[in-house]
Amino acid sequence: MSSVPQIKVPATYIRGGTSKGVFFRREDLPEACQEPGEARDKLLMRVIGSPDPYGQQIDGMGGATSSTSKTVILDKSTQPDHDVDYLFGQVAINKAFVDWSGNCGNLTAAVGAFAISGGLVDADRIPENGICTVRIWQKNIQKTIIAHVPITNGEVQETGDFELDGVTFPAAEVVIEFMDPADGEGSMFPTGNLVDDLEVPGVGTFKATMINAGIPTIFVNAADIGYTGTELQKDINGNAEALARFETMRAYGAVKMGLIKDIEEAVARQHTPKIAFVAPATDYEASSGKQISVNDIDVCVRALSMGKLHHAMMGTASVAIATAAAVPGTLVNLAAGGGPRDAVTFGHPSGTLKVGAAAEELQGEWTAKKAVMSRSARVLMEGTVRVPGDTF
Repeated sequence: MSSVPQIKVPATYIRGGTSKGVFFRREDLPEACQEPGEARDKLLMRVIGSPDPYGQQIDGMGGATSSTSKTVILDKSTQPDHDVDYLFGQVAINKAFVDWSGNCGNLTAAVGAFAISGGLVDADRIPENGICTVRIWQKNIQKTIIAHVPITNGEVQETGDFELDGVTFPAAEVVIEFMDPADGEGSMFPTGNLVDDLEVPGVGTFKATMINAGIPTIFVNAADIGYTGTELQKDINGNAEALARFETMRAYGAVKMGLIKDIEEAVARQHTPKIAFVAPATDYEASSGKQISVNDIDVCVRALSMGKLHHAMMGTASVAIATAAAVPGTLVNLAAGGGPRDAVTFGHPSGTLKVGAAAEELQGEWTAKKAVMSRSARVLMEGTVRVPGDTF
Protein backbone atom coordinates (compact mmCIF):
# COMPACT_ATOMS: atom_id res chain seq x y z
CA MET A 1 0.00 0.00 0.00
CA SER A 2 1.48 3.35 -1.05
CA SER A 3 1.46 6.31 1.31
CA VAL A 4 1.62 10.04 0.77
CA PRO A 5 3.68 12.10 3.23
CA GLN A 6 2.13 14.98 5.09
CA ILE A 7 2.77 18.60 4.18
CA LYS A 8 3.32 21.47 6.59
CA VAL A 9 1.32 24.67 6.38
CA PRO A 10 2.23 27.68 8.57
CA ALA A 11 -0.69 28.39 10.90
CA THR A 12 -1.63 29.89 14.26
CA TYR A 13 -4.29 28.56 16.63
CA ILE A 14 -6.00 31.46 18.39
CA ARG A 15 -8.83 32.05 20.82
CA GLY A 16 -10.88 35.06 19.82
CA GLY A 17 -13.77 36.01 22.12
CA THR A 18 -15.60 32.78 22.97
CA SER A 19 -14.41 30.97 19.82
CA LYS A 20 -11.21 29.30 18.61
CA GLY A 21 -9.92 29.05 15.07
CA VAL A 22 -6.95 28.22 12.87
CA PHE A 23 -5.49 31.37 11.30
CA PHE A 24 -3.50 31.50 8.05
CA ARG A 25 -1.83 34.19 6.01
CA ARG A 26 -3.04 33.67 2.46
CA GLU A 27 0.51 33.73 1.12
CA ASP A 28 1.42 30.80 3.39
CA LEU A 29 -1.23 28.49 1.94
CA PRO A 30 -0.25 25.99 -0.78
CA GLU A 31 -0.52 27.75 -4.13
CA ALA A 32 -3.56 25.72 -5.20
CA CYS A 33 -5.36 26.83 -2.02
CA GLN A 34 -4.70 30.55 -2.20
CA GLU A 35 -7.81 31.22 -4.28
CA PRO A 36 -11.45 30.23 -3.67
CA GLY A 37 -12.37 26.75 -4.79
CA GLU A 38 -12.42 23.06 -4.05
CA ALA A 39 -8.72 22.80 -3.15
CA ARG A 40 -8.95 25.50 -0.51
CA ASP A 41 -12.10 24.02 1.03
CA LYS A 42 -10.59 20.53 1.13
CA LEU A 43 -7.48 21.84 2.87
CA LEU A 44 -9.46 23.69 5.54
CA MET A 45 -11.78 20.75 6.17
CA ARG A 46 -8.81 18.41 6.60
CA VAL A 47 -7.10 20.86 8.96
CA ILE A 48 -10.21 21.02 11.15
CA GLY A 49 -11.02 17.30 10.85
CA SER A 50 -14.20 17.35 8.78
CA PRO A 51 -16.38 15.80 7.61
CA ASP A 52 -16.56 13.56 10.67
CA PRO A 53 -19.55 11.21 10.91
CA TYR A 54 -18.68 10.70 14.58
CA GLY A 55 -19.08 14.46 15.12
CA GLN A 56 -15.90 14.69 17.21
CA GLN A 57 -13.21 16.03 14.82
CA ILE A 58 -10.65 13.83 16.56
CA ASP A 59 -8.38 13.80 13.48
CA GLY A 60 -8.10 17.56 13.21
CA MET A 61 -7.85 20.88 15.01
CA GLY A 62 -11.60 21.33 15.45
CA GLY A 63 -13.27 20.96 18.83
CA ALA A 64 -16.58 19.39 17.73
CA THR A 65 -18.60 22.58 18.28
CA SER A 66 -19.55 25.47 16.03
CA SER A 67 -17.36 27.73 18.20
CA THR A 68 -14.24 25.66 17.52
CA SER A 69 -14.73 24.57 13.90
CA LYS A 70 -13.47 27.77 12.35
CA THR A 71 -10.80 29.00 9.96
CA VAL A 72 -9.49 32.45 9.06
CA ILE A 73 -7.44 33.61 6.07
CA LEU A 74 -5.79 37.03 6.25
CA ASP A 75 -4.01 39.05 3.59
CA LYS A 76 -2.59 42.53 3.15
CA SER A 77 -5.64 44.59 2.26
CA THR A 78 -6.39 45.58 -1.31
CA GLN A 79 -8.91 48.15 -0.08
CA PRO A 80 -7.94 51.82 0.32
CA ASP A 81 -7.42 52.92 3.95
CA HIS A 82 -7.54 49.34 5.26
CA ASP A 83 -4.74 47.24 6.73
CA VAL A 84 -5.91 43.67 6.35
CA ASP A 85 -8.45 41.60 4.43
CA TYR A 86 -10.23 39.10 6.68
CA LEU A 87 -11.96 36.02 5.25
CA PHE A 88 -13.82 33.64 7.57
CA GLY A 89 -14.70 30.01 6.84
CA GLN A 90 -17.11 28.12 9.10
CA VAL A 91 -16.31 24.43 8.66
CA ALA A 92 -19.24 22.03 9.00
CA ILE A 93 -18.56 19.24 11.47
CA ASN A 94 -20.22 16.19 9.94
CA LYS A 95 -20.76 17.44 6.40
CA ALA A 96 -18.26 18.18 3.64
CA PHE A 97 -18.52 21.92 3.18
CA VAL A 98 -17.13 25.25 4.31
CA ASP A 99 -19.71 28.01 4.77
CA TRP A 100 -18.40 31.38 3.55
CA SER A 101 -21.73 33.22 3.91
CA GLY A 102 -20.98 35.35 6.97
CA ASN A 103 -18.52 36.79 9.46
CA CYS A 104 -17.36 35.55 12.87
CA GLY A 105 -17.51 38.39 15.34
CA ASN A 106 -15.67 36.52 18.08
CA LEU A 107 -12.64 35.68 15.95
CA THR A 108 -12.65 39.30 14.75
CA ALA A 109 -11.10 40.06 18.14
CA ALA A 110 -8.01 38.10 17.08
CA VAL A 111 -7.72 39.47 13.54
CA GLY A 112 -6.04 42.74 14.51
CA ALA A 113 -3.49 41.04 16.76
CA PHE A 114 -2.62 38.40 14.16
CA ALA A 115 -2.34 41.06 11.46
CA ILE A 116 0.11 43.06 13.58
CA SER A 117 2.22 40.05 14.57
CA GLY A 118 2.09 38.65 11.02
CA GLY A 119 3.48 41.78 9.37
CA LEU A 120 0.22 42.75 7.68
CA VAL A 121 0.04 46.16 9.38
CA ASP A 122 2.61 48.78 8.38
CA ALA A 123 5.20 49.27 11.09
CA ASP A 124 4.65 53.04 11.21
CA ARG A 125 1.06 52.44 12.34
CA ILE A 126 2.11 50.42 15.40
CA PRO A 127 2.96 52.46 18.52
CA GLU A 128 5.67 51.38 20.94
CA ASN A 129 3.08 51.57 23.73
CA GLY A 130 -0.61 52.35 23.48
CA ILE A 131 -3.41 51.28 21.15
CA CYS A 132 -2.96 50.21 17.54
CA THR A 133 -6.01 50.87 15.40
CA VAL A 134 -6.30 48.09 12.83
CA ARG A 135 -8.58 48.74 9.86
CA ILE A 136 -10.11 45.42 8.79
CA TRP A 137 -11.92 44.70 5.55
CA GLN A 138 -14.33 41.82 6.23
CA LYS A 139 -14.45 40.07 2.84
CA ASN A 140 -17.41 37.78 3.56
CA ILE A 141 -19.80 40.68 4.09
CA GLN A 142 -17.80 43.50 2.44
CA LYS A 143 -17.77 45.69 5.54
CA THR A 144 -15.26 47.66 7.62
CA ILE A 145 -14.37 46.66 11.18
CA ILE A 146 -12.04 48.63 13.43
CA ALA A 147 -10.06 46.76 16.10
CA HIS A 148 -8.30 48.65 18.89
CA VAL A 149 -5.41 46.41 19.93
CA PRO A 150 -3.26 47.16 23.01
CA ILE A 151 0.49 47.32 22.38
CA THR A 152 3.23 47.02 25.02
CA ASN A 153 6.91 47.48 24.14
CA GLY A 154 6.10 47.24 20.44
CA GLU A 155 4.28 43.90 20.71
CA VAL A 156 0.65 42.87 20.96
CA GLN A 157 -0.45 42.68 24.59
CA GLU A 158 -2.54 39.57 25.22
CA THR A 159 -2.59 39.34 29.00
CA GLY A 160 -4.66 41.61 31.20
CA ASP A 161 -7.55 41.80 33.64
CA PHE A 162 -10.48 42.04 31.21
CA GLU A 163 -13.03 39.34 31.97
CA LEU A 164 -15.38 37.92 29.34
CA ASP A 165 -18.20 35.59 30.36
CA GLY A 166 -17.71 32.29 28.56
CA VAL A 167 -13.90 32.54 28.81
CA THR A 168 -12.26 31.14 31.95
CA PHE A 169 -9.20 33.37 32.23
CA PRO A 170 -8.87 37.18 31.99
CA ALA A 171 -6.91 38.77 29.14
CA ALA A 172 -6.28 42.12 27.47
CA GLU A 173 -9.34 44.02 26.28
CA VAL A 174 -9.81 44.54 22.54
CA VAL A 175 -12.49 47.05 21.55
CA ILE A 176 -14.15 46.28 18.22
CA GLU A 177 -16.25 48.66 16.13
CA PHE A 178 -18.47 47.14 13.44
CA MET A 179 -19.07 49.97 10.97
CA ASP A 180 -22.32 50.00 8.99
CA PRO A 181 -22.91 46.44 10.22
CA ALA A 182 -25.87 45.49 8.03
CA ASP A 183 -24.81 42.15 6.55
CA GLY A 184 -24.70 42.27 2.77
CA GLU A 185 -26.72 44.38 0.40
CA GLY A 186 -30.30 45.57 0.84
CA SER A 187 -32.41 46.59 3.81
CA MET A 188 -31.53 46.03 7.42
CA PHE A 189 -35.03 44.60 7.72
CA PRO A 190 -35.29 42.60 4.47
CA THR A 191 -39.04 41.98 4.73
CA GLY A 192 -39.71 45.68 5.27
CA ASN A 193 -41.21 44.98 8.70
CA LEU A 194 -39.90 45.17 12.24
CA VAL A 195 -42.07 42.18 13.15
CA ASP A 196 -43.43 39.52 10.79
CA ASP A 197 -45.62 36.47 11.08
CA LEU A 198 -43.28 33.60 10.26
CA GLU A 199 -45.33 30.66 9.02
CA VAL A 200 -43.55 27.34 9.45
CA PRO A 201 -45.57 24.43 7.99
CA GLY A 202 -45.97 21.62 10.47
CA VAL A 203 -44.63 23.75 13.32
CA GLY A 204 -46.74 26.89 13.63
CA THR A 205 -46.81 30.61 12.98
CA PHE A 206 -44.63 32.84 15.12
CA LYS A 207 -43.94 36.54 15.57
CA ALA A 208 -40.42 37.16 14.31
CA THR A 209 -37.98 40.02 13.86
CA MET A 210 -35.64 39.31 10.94
CA ILE A 211 -32.63 41.58 10.71
CA ASN A 212 -29.41 41.94 8.71
CA ALA A 213 -26.96 43.44 11.17
CA GLY A 214 -23.72 41.76 12.14
CA ILE A 215 -25.15 38.56 10.72
CA PRO A 216 -28.63 37.75 9.36
CA THR A 217 -30.65 36.73 12.41
CA ILE A 218 -34.19 35.57 13.11
CA PHE A 219 -35.51 36.51 16.56
CA VAL A 220 -38.61 34.89 18.06
CA ASN A 221 -40.18 35.17 21.51
CA ALA A 222 -39.09 32.42 23.90
CA ALA A 223 -42.60 32.09 25.33
CA ASP A 224 -44.08 31.47 21.87
CA ILE A 225 -41.94 28.34 21.43
CA GLY A 226 -42.25 27.00 24.96
CA TYR A 227 -39.07 28.38 26.53
CA THR A 228 -38.19 30.91 29.22
CA GLY A 229 -35.05 32.42 27.67
CA THR A 230 -32.90 31.10 30.55
CA GLU A 231 -32.08 27.74 28.95
CA LEU A 232 -28.57 26.29 28.90
CA GLN A 233 -27.03 23.96 26.32
CA LYS A 234 -28.08 20.84 28.24
CA ASP A 235 -31.70 21.91 28.05
CA ILE A 236 -31.81 21.96 24.25
CA ASN A 237 -28.85 20.28 22.56
CA GLY A 238 -29.82 16.78 23.70
CA ASN A 239 -33.32 17.15 22.28
CA ALA A 240 -33.23 16.10 18.62
CA GLU A 241 -36.86 17.07 18.10
CA ALA A 242 -36.29 20.58 19.40
CA LEU A 243 -33.18 21.05 17.26
CA ALA A 244 -35.05 19.86 14.18
CA ARG A 245 -37.83 22.34 14.90
CA PHE A 246 -35.35 25.20 15.22
CA GLU A 247 -33.69 24.19 11.95
CA THR A 248 -37.05 24.11 10.16
CA MET A 249 -37.89 27.57 11.51
CA ARG A 250 -34.48 28.82 10.44
CA ALA A 251 -34.91 27.46 6.92
CA TYR A 252 -38.31 29.10 6.42
CA GLY A 253 -36.98 32.33 7.91
CA ALA A 254 -34.05 32.25 5.48
CA VAL A 255 -36.50 32.04 2.58
CA LYS A 256 -38.58 34.92 3.96
CA MET A 257 -35.42 37.02 4.33
CA GLY A 258 -34.51 36.35 0.70
CA LEU A 259 -31.26 34.57 1.61
CA ILE A 260 -32.30 31.36 -0.15
CA LYS A 261 -35.05 30.51 -2.62
CA ASP A 262 -36.02 27.12 -1.24
CA ILE A 263 -35.80 25.60 2.23
CA GLU A 264 -33.67 22.75 0.85
CA GLU A 265 -30.85 25.24 0.29
CA ALA A 266 -30.57 25.78 4.07
CA VAL A 267 -28.68 22.47 4.41
CA ALA A 268 -25.68 23.98 2.63
CA ARG A 269 -26.02 27.35 4.40
CA GLN A 270 -25.75 26.50 8.07
CA HIS A 271 -23.79 29.55 9.19
CA THR A 272 -26.47 32.06 8.18
CA PRO A 273 -29.03 33.06 9.17
CA LYS A 274 -28.87 32.51 12.91
CA ILE A 275 -32.01 31.85 14.94
CA ALA A 276 -32.41 33.19 18.47
CA PHE A 277 -35.12 33.55 21.08
CA VAL A 278 -35.64 36.41 23.52
CA ALA A 279 -37.39 36.98 26.82
CA PRO A 280 -37.66 39.77 29.39
CA ALA A 281 -34.85 39.96 31.93
CA THR A 282 -35.06 37.53 34.82
CA ASP A 283 -32.83 35.87 37.40
CA TYR A 284 -31.05 32.70 36.31
CA GLU A 285 -27.96 30.58 36.90
CA ALA A 286 -25.33 30.62 34.14
CA SER A 287 -23.55 27.47 33.00
CA SER A 288 -20.58 28.27 35.29
CA GLY A 289 -22.85 28.50 38.31
CA LYS A 290 -22.67 32.29 38.31
CA GLN A 291 -25.91 33.91 39.46
CA ILE A 292 -27.30 36.42 36.97
CA SER A 293 -29.64 38.98 38.50
CA VAL A 294 -32.56 40.61 36.72
CA ASN A 295 -30.86 43.88 37.68
CA ASP A 296 -27.73 42.93 35.72
CA ILE A 297 -29.36 42.65 32.31
CA ASP A 298 -31.94 44.22 30.03
CA VAL A 299 -33.04 41.07 28.20
CA CYS A 300 -32.38 37.33 27.97
CA VAL A 301 -31.22 35.94 24.63
CA ARG A 302 -30.35 32.43 23.50
CA ALA A 303 -29.02 31.70 20.00
CA LEU A 304 -28.27 28.63 17.92
CA SER A 305 -25.20 28.23 15.73
CA MET A 306 -24.67 25.43 13.23
CA GLY A 307 -27.70 23.60 14.60
CA LYS A 308 -26.87 23.74 18.31
CA LEU A 309 -27.51 26.18 21.16
CA HIS A 310 -24.39 28.32 21.55
CA HIS A 311 -22.55 28.13 24.87
CA ALA A 312 -22.36 31.92 25.09
CA MET A 313 -23.15 34.31 22.22
CA MET A 314 -21.70 34.71 18.76
CA GLY A 315 -20.07 38.10 18.27
CA THR A 316 -21.98 38.80 15.09
CA ALA A 317 -25.26 37.80 16.74
CA SER A 318 -24.38 40.20 19.55
CA VAL A 319 -24.30 42.97 16.94
CA ALA A 320 -27.71 41.84 15.68
CA ILE A 321 -29.08 41.83 19.24
CA ALA A 322 -27.80 45.33 20.02
CA THR A 323 -28.97 46.76 16.70
CA ALA A 324 -32.43 45.23 17.02
CA ALA A 325 -32.63 46.50 20.61
CA ALA A 326 -31.90 50.02 19.34
CA VAL A 327 -34.95 49.98 17.05
CA PRO A 328 -38.22 50.57 18.93
CA GLY A 329 -40.81 47.91 18.14
CA THR A 330 -38.62 44.90 17.35
CA LEU A 331 -39.08 41.78 19.47
CA VAL A 332 -35.66 42.34 21.05
CA ASN A 333 -36.48 45.95 21.87
CA LEU A 334 -39.87 45.02 23.33
CA ALA A 335 -38.40 42.21 25.44
CA ALA A 336 -35.85 44.73 26.75
CA GLY A 337 -38.65 47.06 27.84
CA GLY A 338 -39.20 49.10 24.68
CA GLY A 339 -38.21 52.64 23.82
CA PRO A 340 -35.02 54.05 22.27
CA ARG A 341 -31.61 52.86 23.50
CA ASP A 342 -27.99 53.05 22.40
CA ALA A 343 -26.74 49.98 24.27
CA VAL A 344 -28.06 46.73 25.65
CA THR A 345 -26.79 44.26 28.25
CA PHE A 346 -28.14 40.80 27.56
CA GLY A 347 -27.97 37.55 29.43
CA HIS A 348 -26.67 34.47 27.60
CA PRO A 349 -25.92 30.91 28.78
CA SER A 350 -22.45 31.81 30.08
CA GLY A 351 -23.26 35.20 31.62
CA THR A 352 -23.76 38.72 30.32
CA LEU A 353 -22.49 41.02 27.59
CA LYS A 354 -22.94 44.72 26.93
CA VAL A 355 -22.98 45.94 23.33
CA GLY A 356 -23.46 49.49 22.10
CA ALA A 357 -25.31 50.18 18.86
CA ALA A 358 -26.45 53.15 16.84
CA ALA A 359 -29.35 52.96 14.41
CA GLU A 360 -31.37 55.69 12.73
CA GLU A 361 -34.49 55.91 10.60
CA LEU A 362 -34.26 57.88 7.37
CA GLN A 363 -37.31 58.18 5.13
CA GLY A 364 -38.91 55.16 6.74
CA GLU A 365 -35.80 52.98 6.34
CA TRP A 366 -33.74 51.89 9.34
CA THR A 367 -29.96 51.94 9.03
CA ALA A 368 -27.33 50.56 11.38
CA LYS A 369 -24.51 53.05 11.86
CA LYS A 370 -22.19 50.97 14.04
CA ALA A 371 -21.97 48.53 16.93
CA VAL A 372 -19.24 48.42 19.57
CA MET A 373 -18.20 45.64 21.94
CA SER A 374 -15.22 44.48 23.94
CA ARG A 375 -13.67 41.05 23.48
CA SER A 376 -10.25 39.50 24.07
CA ALA A 377 -7.92 37.20 22.15
CA ARG A 378 -4.92 35.00 22.86
CA VAL A 379 -2.56 32.95 20.71
CA LEU A 380 -2.69 29.31 21.87
CA MET A 381 -0.20 27.73 19.46
CA GLU A 382 1.80 28.77 16.45
CA GLY A 383 3.95 26.94 13.94
CA THR A 384 2.72 24.56 11.25
CA VAL A 385 -0.33 22.37 10.85
CA ARG A 386 0.06 19.09 8.98
CA VAL A 387 -2.28 17.52 6.44
CA PRO A 388 -1.83 14.52 4.14
CA GLY A 389 -0.23 15.54 0.85
CA ASP A 390 -3.13 14.22 -1.22
CA THR A 391 -5.74 16.27 0.67
CA PHE A 392 -6.40 18.62 -2.23
